[in-house]
Amino acid sequence: MKIGKGYVDGYLSDAEVEEILSAGLGQLGLDGKRVVVIIPDSTRTGNIPLMFRLFTQLLRGRVAQLDFLVALGTHALMSDAALNKLVGITQEERTTTYGGVGLYNHMWNQADTFERVAEITQDEIEEITSGMLSMDLSVTVNRRVLDADHVIVCGPVFPHEVAGFSGGTKYFFPGVSGPEVINFTHWLGALITNIEVIGTADTPVRATIDRAVACIETPSHFANMVVTHDGMAGLYFGDYKEAWLDAVELSSKLHIRYVERPYKRVLSVMPELYDDIWTAAKGMYKLEPVIEDGGEVIIYAPHIDEVSYTHGKVLDEIGYHVRDYFVKQWDRFSHHPWGVLAHSTHLRGTGEYDAESDVETPRIRVTLATGIPRERCEALNLGYLDPASIDFADWRDREDEGILFVPRAGEQLYRLKS
Repeated sequence: MKIGKGYVDGYLSDAEVEEILSAGLGQLGLDGKRVVVIIPDSTRTGNIPLMFRLFTQLLRGRVAQLDFLVALGTHALMSDAALNKLVGITQEERTTTYGGVGLYNHMWNQADTFERVAEITQDEIEEITSGMLSMDLSVTVNRRVLDADHVIVCGPVFPHEVAGFSGGTKYFFPGVSGPEVINFTHWLGALITNIEVIGTADTPVRATIDRAVACIETPSHFANMVVTHDGMAGLYFGDYKEAWLDAVELSSKLHIRYVERPYKRVLSVMPELYDDIWTAAKGMYKLEPVIEDGGEVIIYAPHIDEVSYTHGKVLDEIGYHVRDYFVKQWDRFSHHPWGVLAHSTHLRGTGEYDAESDVETPRIRVTLATGIPRERCEALNLGYLDPASIDFADWRDREDEGILFVPRAGEQLYRLKS
């Protein structure tokens, strides 16, 4: 079963979105069942208020219980006010118009909210990763997924630095996952590197995620959105693989810009969608492939004054480094959460580390023009630039000089044509 539509040069109307969703849900036989809809948090562009309203309109009264679960991964928990804003309702509406409809954070910080469903064996892991990693992997997931009769994933699809493309089964792992698969998949992506993974549909990380989801017995379907800042270009509803691949195909056309040559300097202007470097690092991930050796990416976000609300303490301890800085000193760093190590390498980018001389040579420079002070940036092994010193007029229309200005970075991937 697959129902969907997408436009390369246009957007779905609300009526078209409702038609696709209604037809898809109508085939599932959800009457009398407990349904959980997994949705993204506020760090993803997507018309979640529309989808929340439509799911509620189409399912409430038919199903025994309708709950929405926010796929935080390990992002900061959202307040009630933030949850309400995410789905486009007021607190009064939450208790009246939408009374009885559950809206929950994924409580990644509470171990008793998870249940272990399986273990992926060491042999399977070696096969999936082509020997890059060798270990047994415990699969734990939010209990709400297991207590439901049916799960529907509703989220956007973009090029992604860890999985290749976001969306689909990624909303289970890491979205509502326990720490084991989160740390494993992020470190696996770091070993492969962002440049090799991002914008690729078939990756070892995606294969690991899919294997973990296969351990969940609750039936699931997917409403994969393809969105830009101007609207929803596509919606594909159905079983996982076909519907997700259709979304990936459209995302590849809308979210990847191919350029003729690399740039020596890039200014990535991060919208307030991102409130710490942990999330705003996408301004690096999506631009790294088109920065020349020795070049620089500047993450411009004066509104950001924290490295990570969740993992800042660990990052202050380990800093930002290229992959081999950790790999060649594994005994020193392996006890840290692998997902945090992965983020460190993804933001710092590719490069080399000579353990004998203790010399690290990143391929490019990464500079923060944020509310994070110079001293902390330098301690983290990152550059610092006073955001007040930046005038956008100095950056615009200079691509012929090797200077790229990206006014709303984070979701469009840049690649070289060759």
